[in-house]
Amino acid sequence: MQEQDPRILELREKRKQSKQGGGEKRIATQHSKGKLFARERIELLLDPGTFFELEPYTVQRNDHMGGSGNDMTDGVVTGFGQIDNRTVYVYAQDFTIQGGALGEMQGKKIARLMDLAANNGCPIIGMIDSGGARIQEGVYSLGAYAEIFRRNAIYSGVVPQISIIMGPCAGGAAYSPAVTDIVIMVDKQSYMFLTGPQVIKSVTGEDVDFESLGGAQVHLGLSGTAHLVGQDEKDAIQLARQAVSYFPSNNTENPPKLANSDDPNRMDEALNHLVPLDPNAPYSMHEGIEMIVDQASFFELQTTFAQNAIVGFARMDGLSVGIVAQEPSQMAGVMDINSADKIARFVRMCDAFNIPLITLIDSPGFLPGVAQEHNGVIRHGAKVLFAYSESTVPKISVTIAMERN
Repeated sequence: MQEQDPRILELREKRKQSKQGGGEKRIATQHSKGKLFARERIELLLDPGTFFELEPYTVQRNDHMGGSGNDMTDGVVTGFGQIDNRTVYVYAQDFTIQGGALGEMQGKKIARLMDLAANNGCPIIGMIDSGGARIQEGVYSLGAYAEIFRRNAIYSGVVPQISIIMGPCAGGAAYSPAVTDIVIMVDKQSYMFLTGPQVIKSVTGEDVDFESLGGAQVHLGLSGTAHLVGQDEKDAIQLARQAVSYFPSNNTENPPKLANSDDPNRMDEALNHLVPLDPNAPYSMHEGIEMIVDQASFFELQTTFAQNAIVGFARMDGLSVGIVAQEPSQMAGVMDINSADKIARFVRMCDAFNIPLITLIDSPGFLPGVAQEHNGVIRHGAKVLFAYSESTVPKISVTIAMERN
């Protein structure tokens, strides 16, 4: 039997190491916390058997940075695959290797992946689970973050970018997902903040824990940073797959049309009774949206933030549309600072990706008050005017009329 080439044997051994992450013990620790291994997350995200890994043999530089040079992938798994037969590029930080901390080589891997995605006109999905920058690498790790931030910015509106926060995302690292189109968090597991509880306590004296400071429900309902929250990792990953289905692959294409069994000429008699005769009586705009769009197609974003406004994706005759509406059952559908920010950001995202807009209007105007005026309601409200005025996608506005005796 012919002896194997030593170089082939070495590559096989390296490949084996790359798939083991930080080792079986650390993977077991990850599982004991209810968290999946980076490669398990990718398998759930992509269609079975479609993942093609890139740069599996990357290691940290073994010099003055203090690297061991033995951790294959350098704490992030990168590559491309398919979601519903459409190509996407994905990276997943591996918490079993140095806590997923980002260094020079990991940053370069992510940056190269983003460049490939943009050049090929494909969505980017990042799964964040990192302790932050590697302190031992100093400015090199900060430079790596800067390269990622730069690409987040220049590819914004070019290809869809989705961030799934699987664990910690603290400090400057939180700015990367904040620039992306959709931010998905995992309830009771992921958190984002710029300064941690200990720093806040030492500076301001405020005592707060991780969940109360930057947990999923905080960012979904209070800060508005998160768009969706999954009950667990599998749910969050499924939400990401669902979100991708409403986007085109890039800004030069139209969103895909999906098979639809709902008759586009369907009439719903219940719409005639949606608005109560009493102009002071509240009603649910959510019910109206569900009646208008393809059945079971409404995909709402930021559900508990600025609930007086509704934004989300839906389908009409199988085609993606963006829905913007006021919610009369919340603050009578009045506009305020938060709802203005929520609407403006969504309108600009839809315009970037060729998604038509349907606006359902029932609002008495802007919320009066000293706090609103002093905090810049004019400036925030102007964002909505700017977003609608500069958008070039088809727009349909429906003023919801009230019947009066």
